[in-house]
Amino acid sequence: MKNKRLNIIVLTSAIILVIPLIAMQFTDEVNWTLFDFVVAGTLLLSTGLLCELVLRKINKNIFRIIACATTLLAGLLIIWAELAVGIFGTPFSGH
Repeated sequence: MKNKRLNIIVLTSAIILVIPLIAMQFTDEVNWTLFDFVVAGTLLLSTGLLCELVLRKINKNIFRIIACATTLLAGLLIIWAELAVGIFGTPFSGH
């Protein structure tokens, strides 16, 4: 079961990364570099692996849900938004 979830995390991350790759073939508005794919893959995999760690370490379902939602919000969405548009104005922002 543990390896099955890990395979699902990796496969889901790869499928999500294929979407911009396909879009780049049809439009010039999506222009990702290799670095963009590496960063997005790192964010997706790390979020998935953190949720997997939560599922393995926490027994109560309500705490699992809270921890995974917090991981998703803090770990993925805030970092992704900062890299894309620079909501905090760090040197890593997209501007």
